[in-house]
This record gives sequence, C-alpha cells and structure tokens, in this order.
Amino acid sequence: MSTTENLWRFARQTRIAHHIPGRVRLKLDGQAEGAAAEVRNFIDAASRAAGIRSINVNPLARSCVVEYDPAQIAPSAWQDIVDGTRSPHAERLLQALAGT
Repeated sequence: MSTTENLWRFARQTRIAHHIPGRVRLKLDGQAEGAAAEVRNFIDAASRAAGIRSINVNPLARSCVVEYDPAQIAPSAWQDIVDGTRSPHAERLLQALAGT
C-alpha cells in the first residue's frame, strides 16, 4: 500500500476535536490495531511536510495538535481527509505528508 493510501487510512481513524485556521487538534478514535506505528508515521511525515509548523502529541489523550500555515494548507483539507473526501485540497495535503 502506498504512503498516501496509508495516510488516507490513518486519517479515517481520526476526528477533529478542535480547529481554527492554523491549528488543528486531531483525536485518534477507537483502539485501532497498529495505531502507535501509524501515529509515528504521521508525525514523521508531518514534521517534514511543507506548511507544517509544529506537531505536538499527547499519547495519553490520544491526540495531537498540528500548527500549520493556512496560506500553504487549506483549512478545509483537514476535515476532508478525516471525512475521506478526496478533494483537491485534501489530496495536496496528503501528497505533502507523503513527500510526493
């Protein structure tokens, strides 16, 4: 499975707890098998992606806060990837995360 497809799958296991342009808090839903590895992969990808300023993880709360540049990443992209909507903004965000 490609990196982009893995990120799509991971995103479907999250929900947005809070979002203002430039800052989004993602919560990992359920007890996804292999979630720790997927979270590490997401963090690694996000730390290298253009437009991501910082990412802070709280493993006990099963959440992370991503600070990003809304001029580079459309705020709507976050909701789209969580919903599984393959919008152009969501595709660009996931391609940036995948390093493609």
